[in-house]
Amino acid sequence: MRKLGILIAILFVLFYVITQPAGAAGAVKGAADALFVAFESLIEFVSALFR
Repeated sequence: MRKLGILIAILFVLFYVITQPAGAAGAVKGAADALFVAFESLIEFVSALFR
């Protein structure tokens, strides 16, 4: 059952990338930007601990 869910998710992502490439690129960029901001915040927090 889990494999079926993973397959459906992969097919949905492929469908989205094929039909809306600009939207898919925007979604990936937004996710990458969010990860970058989170990583920067973590580095700032750890740096503040050792000041």
